[in-house]
Amino acid sequence: MEGNSPCASCKLLRRRCTKDCIFAPYFPSDDPHKFSIVHKIFGASNVSKMLQELPVHQRADAVSSLVYEATARTKDPVYGCVGAISYLQNQVSQLQMQLTVAQTEILCAQMQQVPAMAEQQIEAYDNNLTGMPQLMNNASSSSLAQDQLKREFLWT
Repeated sequence: MEGNSPCASCKLLRRRCTKDCIFAPYFPSDDPHKFSIVHKIFGASNVSKMLQELPVHQRADAVSSLVYEATARTKDPVYGCVGAISYLQNQVSQLQMQLTVAQTEILCAQMQQVPAMAEQQIEAYDNNLTGMPQLMNNASSSSLAQDQLKREFLWT
């Protein structure tokens, strides 16, 4: 209970808010909608029992979950939060499939570049071989030309 103002639960239930009210720390008077939606779905008595059974350090998380579940249940009365979870799981699956497709397309593009690069290397090698007879004819007695050819073929 904050000052003289009753908590949202006591306001809605029209009762006096005591200093040991179990709802007061979790349903402040400035957010009455939070309790009204939980009360509508679960009932004040059930929420009170749930909170009393939990250790104090877990109650805030429990209230947060109850508010989320109650909100989901009002939006989707049949599936509630399970419907939201299912929707998100489907979305994750679709995004994973899109990612796989994109990765496959990247791999295909890379594989198409590899033959083009290999073809360029083969052409360069062929060009070196066609130029070799001219080099041999022009400087057949020169050991300098032969050394250059050896070095070129060693490094390619």
